[in-house]
Amino acid sequence: MFQTAAHPFGIDPLAQAVRRALGLATAGAFLFCSPSLLAQETEPAEALETLTVEAEALSVITEGTERYRVPLTSTATRLDLTPRETPQSVSTVTRAQIDDFNLDTTNDILESTPGVTVERLETDRTYYTARGFEISNFQVDGVRVPMPYNNVHGDMDTAIYDRVEVVRGATGLMSGSGNPAATVNFVRKRPTYVPQASVSASVGSWDQRRLEADVAGPLDDAGRIRGRLVAAGMQSDSFLDRLSRERGLLYGVLEADVSDSTLVTLGHTWQQNDTDGNMWGSLPLYDPAGNPTDYDVETSSAPDWSYWDVETHRSFLEVQQALGDRWSLKGTLTHLDMLSDTQLLYIYGSPDATTGRIAEEQLTLSQYDRHLEQWVADLHAKGDIEAFGRSHQLVLGTDWSQSRNQQESRYPTADFDAGGQGLPPLDDWKGRYPEPDAWVAFPGTDGDATVKERSLYGAAKLDLAERWTAVAGARLSWADTTGEQYGVSQASDHDRVLTPYAGLIYDVTDRASLYASYTEIFQPQTAIDRNGDYLDPVDGVSQEVGLKADLFDGGADASLALFRTEQDNVAQPAGTRPDGTAFYTGGDGITSEGVEATLAGELAPGWQASVGYTYLEVEDVEGDATNTYIPRHLVRATTSYRPASLDALKVGARLRWQDEIERGRDLADGKSRQGAYALVDLMASYDFSDSLTGSLNVNNVSDEEYLTSLKWDQAFHGAPRHVMANLTWRY
Repeated sequence: MFQTAAHPFGIDPLAQAVRRALGLATAGAFLFCSPSLLAQETEPAEALETLTVEAEALSVITEGTERYRVPLTSTATRLDLTPRETPQSVSTVTRAQIDDFNLDTTNDILESTPGVTVERLETDRTYYTARGFEISNFQVDGVRVPMPYNNVHGDMDTAIYDRVEVVRGATGLMSGSGNPAATVNFVRKRPTYVPQASVSASVGSWDQRRLEADVAGPLDDAGRIRGRLVAAGMQSDSFLDRLSRERGLLYGVLEADVSDSTLVTLGHTWQQNDTDGNMWGSLPLYDPAGNPTDYDVETSSAPDWSYWDVETHRSFLEVQQALGDRWSLKGTLTHLDMLSDTQLLYIYGSPDATTGRIAEEQLTLSQYDRHLEQWVADLHAKGDIEAFGRSHQLVLGTDWSQSRNQQESRYPTADFDAGGQGLPPLDDWKGRYPEPDAWVAFPGTDGDATVKERSLYGAAKLDLAERWTAVAGARLSWADTTGEQYGVSQASDHDRVLTPYAGLIYDVTDRASLYASYTEIFQPQTAIDRNGDYLDPVDGVSQEVGLKADLFDGGADASLALFRTEQDNVAQPAGTRPDGTAFYTGGDGITSEGVEATLAGELAPGWQASVGYTYLEVEDVEGDATNTYIPRHLVRATTSYRPASLDALKVGARLRWQDEIERGRDLADGKSRQGAYALVDLMASYDFSDSLTGSLNVNNVSDEEYLTSLKWDQAFHGAPRHVMANLTWRY
């Protein structure tokens, strides 16, 4: 196995070379050609024949517009459907929303998405939830991206994305395995047919500085080769003691019309996140007597030597082929390589109820390294067919993925002596604690597991009759895992798992529709039954009925949904086998029910809005409330207005409100509450000319004090009031 001193895990030298060559070729070719790009006239190039392959929903571009809605989405089924034709709740955060409110990370975007909560458990590790479950399904440009452990390491920069689409509920048709929560689809920016460029500079609270550049356009006179290059850099301190961040991003993409019916796209993204003074875990929520702790907003549990560095490379190749006038074939190959390098301190248990001190035996010091490598391939055909006198849309495809996750934890050597000092009360602590000189791995503190999945899928939009439409599909999946993590075997094997999808839409009027849908998803598990066989996968099921409508002369989409989401066949302890190992049976799990209402689009000339309200009930098999760290009432709203009398000015606001959440049921275990709170952000921008725009954002204007999550028995405070000023030049 090939190894380097910098990375303790094996890295295939051929894969590494291919990855680097792909990235350099993409960026190099673009930079070689780009001097002629901005020299071209700003008039559109001579129009090329429109290709059928360009009709996909991914070609719906939101950048350069002020829209808070999109006319088509394909995240749920890969069919190109309008919001009314999609029999599930769908929300989109467009490029306009991202720019208006400086949503520079995916955490910022998902905090603006109806029905989604962002669980910031640590400074550099985040989970997301929807409908009472963790979100474990993600896509990039509609291609699924397996996400081990359901969390994101570091901040994912949003400079490269045109929009983010979120489909709530079970999404097994396109995702395969996962939880019945939601699918998040990140849609990247693409090259443009006319030259364009922008440079943006921002400064803000806690010495935050950000610079972003984006250039795109045709690279030859005929416009048959086009490119785009996006670069961004950020550096910032924090309201939290000792925390600072640096982030770099580079995205290059080329696309070429190699014939009148064939489009080839090649792209690569590199991102580096370096964080110093980061927390592993966070602040204890209660003392040994169960009384809640009360730390200052800036308090951190991180020593001054902690860090968390993440480097990510993501490459992709797409080939789209028109098959006549009504069909197209698309193949995609993506490669992800992520390396994490960390040095951390973790606090176990609770501080002394009298002194607030934390004993030395409550501390764990660790170095943690991770190497995640993924290959994902997808091939599908899509088009229209005529049957029974009506036109229908059909997609047929197959995909394959392999994810290898290697990780290792190392701890101080036996001769490390911290002097028995422990930690003083965290409010008074300055981050000084002895840093080990050497670290060592022990048996069972590493892991190497590989997950392989392959699937066949198909979906159809069927025009059944006047006013009646059906959306139906199915996925047949194979999934197997080999290896172990931290001494625990991950071996499992599941064949021919069938995942159905069905929806029915009735157009009550030309502007309003009723719909009902049933969707599933599955999650493999390694628990065994009495005979030693693995239990069947956990079944995630979503049922939804609702009303969707086009409002404000078709400028906005509105929806009202009633949903029920559940997990079945969850492993339940059932006894012990003769060899001493525990065995399980499949039983009912968690059920969530609720109501969602959304509105997105242009409500009046110059007035854009995206608003969502969610009511949620989550119960365990006994009928008791569970997952109480997830709010039962949730509001997400963003709006902007450009007055006709002063169209150089735009003003806007963002609201994030949730009701009370809690953790723990009795005093013996400790109980923490976070009261209901509202975060209000304000923005204003002014166009000084056609090319130059200035903006100002003020976030958490009321300086609300709140905890970022109660999912664990540790938490930290969210950001107090802060500002960001931006100046953008566009060509």
